[in-house]
Amino acid sequence: MATTVSDNVALAIRFPNPISKVTGNPPDELLKTAVFSLGSFWRSESVFGCLDGVVRTTVGYAGGSKANPEYRSLGDHAESVQLYVQIEGKLHHMNSVQIEYDPRVINFRQLLEVFWSSHDSRQVFGQGPDVGNQYRSIIFTNGTDESRLAAVSKEREQTKSRSSIVTTQIQPLGTFYPAEPEHQKFELKRNPFLLQLIGNLVEEELEKSRLASKLNGYAAELCPPRIQSRIDGKINEIIRKGWPILQASNAATTIWSEAKSDETKTQHVDSVNTRVQSLLKFVDSANTKP
Repeated sequence: MATTVSDNVALAIRFPNPISKVTGNPPDELLKTAVFSLGSFWRSESVFGCLDGVVRTTVGYAGGSKANPEYRSLGDHAESVQLYVQIEGKLHHMNSVQIEYDPRVINFRQLLEVFWSSHDSRQVFGQGPDVGNQYRSIIFTNGTDESRLAAVSKEREQTKSRSSIVTTQIQPLGTFYPAEPEHQKFELKRNPFLLQLIGNLVEEELEKSRLASKLNGYAAELCPPRIQSRIDGKINEIIRKGWPILQASNAATTIWSEAKSDETKTQHVDSVNTRVQSLLKFVDSANTKP
């Protein structure tokens, strides 16, 4: 059965530096990070990327002892997702997701709620059809406050049923190793139209793009239902009417790849910013209930 996040978690769009210098978005030093492992990091990144307050997502490996793990050679790591947010025995590496988030919009406790609702924390040695130690369930914490919140939430989850044991581990976050480029924004890359819509960004930009994190969740159909349907309507409108951004995307990508100076790349950032403003407006409009 598919799992969706709560309808009251809205969608917002933010952009990475240096684009933030143009749009006025807060700098990276105002962000907080969270890292979770909950099965395949392709899906995990999509689950968190669409949440209001989540700025950027990165998939990678965490929780193990092997230095510089790779997808085909994880050692004892787990697949993980790292999230970024803006402020107001032997370990086995996991496939993880790193999240950048804005604590004035969404806090660690709310991220934990999404974590628990988005996978089967009682499944042993894997998640769904993905079997293996790298797919185990882990909450990585930064400091005692997060450790306490994680422990309380795990106990609450356990009380929902005593017939089976919650297998989720709680660990202090050590080193997070970003995964190879082909694993970043995996669902978005499977949708050529959406890639073209945001300008066919080169890998360096795509991995750090706040917009790409949001559309990655949309591409996987893991946005809250209300937001998913409203963006569907806007996407259908673009398909029906056509859009000038599609004509400029390939040219803008060429400009970036051939840029020889920071000045040229800055000009490209300005171009990207101009092209995405319409997209920003229509996706942000999903925040407004009908």
